Amino acid sequence: MEAVVADRPLQSPFPAQALPSAGCEPRLLPHLRRRIESQFRARWENEWGGKFVTHGRAAGPDAVRLDGNDYLGVTGHARIVQAQLDALKRNQEFVVQSGVFQLEGSPASRFEKALCDWIGKEGGLLCQSGYTANLGLIQVIADPQTPVYVDSLAHMSLWEGVRAAGAVAHAFRHNDPDHLDRVAAKHGPGLVIVDSVYSTTGAMCPLEAIVEVAERHGSMILVDESHSLGTHGPEGRGLVAELGLTHRVHFITASLAKAFAGRAGFFTLPNELRPYLMCHSFPSIFSSCLLPHEIAGLHATLEVLRESDEARAKLRENTSRLRGSLTELGFPIHQGTEQIISLEAGPETDTLALRDALESRGVFGAVFCAPATARNRSMVRLTLNSALTDAEMSHVEVVAREIAPVVRPWDWPIARRQRARQ
Repeated sequence: MEAVVADRPLQSPFPAQALPSAGCEPRLLPHLRRRIESQFRARWENEWGGKFVTHGRAAGPDAVRLDGNDYLGVTGHARIVQAQLDALKRNQEFVVQSGVFQLEGSPASRFEKALCDWIGKEGGLLCQSGYTANLGLIQVIADPQTPVYVDSLAHMSLWEGVRAAGAVAHAFRHNDPDHLDRVAAKHGPGLVIVDSVYSTTGAMCPLEAIVEVAERHGSMILVDESHSLGTHGPEGRGLVAELGLTHRVHFITASLAKAFAGRAGFFTLPNELRPYLMCHSFPSIFSSCLLPHEIAGLHATLEVLRESDEARAKLRENTSRLRGSLTELGFPIHQGTEQIISLEAGPETDTLALRDALESRGVFGAVFCAPATARNRSMVRLTLNSALTDAEMSHVEVVAREIAPVVRPWDWPIARRQRARQ
C-alpha cells in the first residue's frame, strides 16, 4: 500500500522529467521520503519555483561574472598552465594513493614546505580541499574535553570539524571579542576558531583583539585564511602576516580554491604534531593524494601570487569603488569591507528576484541560502577580482542603479535592522 502524508500519496519534490524512467530505481525508505516531504517540498515548490536555487540563467560571453573566487585572475596564466602540462608529461607512472604514503621530498612535501616558508610557519599539510583541511585538523586538535569557541559566522567546515572531534562548540557573537572573553571565562582554556575574512559578508575579523582574548584564557587559536591568503599581507601572505601575528596563531588553514584558483586545501601545524595527526586525521588517511599536475600548478601559482602586488592593489581599488557605489544607491552592505559583497535580500523569494534582475542585465553573482546562511537571511554574493575592467565595473554600477527602485534594498530586513540600531 502507498504510504501517505497529509492524506495524499508521497510524491517526489522533483519534476517527473528529472527522474529516471519508471521502475528504473528501487524505492527509497518511507522515512526518507517523509523527511523530504516535510523539510523540502514547500521550499522547492513555493520559494524556488521547482528549479534548484543556485541555477539561474546561463552566463553569455558578455556577462560580468562575480560568482567565482579567483580574486587575482590567475586562471589560465601561462606559467601555471605550462607547469601543469610539464607535470602531466613527466609523471606518467605516478601511483595514486593516500596522502600519508607521500615521502619526504615528494612534490607534495616540497610544495608544503614552500607554503610554510611563505606563510612563516614551521610545518603544514596539503589536503584535498579547504573543507577537509578544517575537518581533519580540528578532529585532531580538539576532543570532548576541549571547549571550542567558534565565531557565529564561521565557515560550515569549521563547525563540522568541531562535530567530528566530539567537542562542545560554544558560539560567540560575530566579530565580538568581548563576548568571546565572557564565554571563555566561563568554560576555560580551549580552541578559538575564526575566519580572517568571512565568506558570506566580506567582514574582516578583529584578529588582534581575538588573539589577545585567546592568549588571556590560555587557548589555542585557529584562523581560516581562505579569503585572505593571496589577497592580503606582504606578498599575499595573508591577514595574519599583515598584522604581525604569525608567531601567536597556532594554526592557519586555507582553501586553495580561492586566490590560488585550484582544488586543494592546506593547514599549518608544528612538526611535533605531524606524526600524531597522520594517524588520527581521517580525511588525511582515507583520501587519495593530489595529482602531480595539480601540485605543479599550485606551486607555480604560489610564485605568481608572490609577484602580484599590482593585482592586489587593483582588487582593493575595485572593492572600494563598488562598495562606495552600492552604498550611495542604498544597498545595505555595511556588514563587510573586503572583496566579498553580500546583497542580503532576506527571504529566498526576494533573493531569487534579485538574482533574476541582475542576471537579466548580464551581472552574475552567487545565491547563498540555508544551510550556507541563516534561514530568511539569504543573499546574492558578489565576489570581485583584479581582472575586472573599467567597462565591466561601470556596467555593474549601471545595473545596480537600474534595479534599486525595483528590489528596494532600503526595505530589506538587514536595512531595517540597521536603522533600528541607529
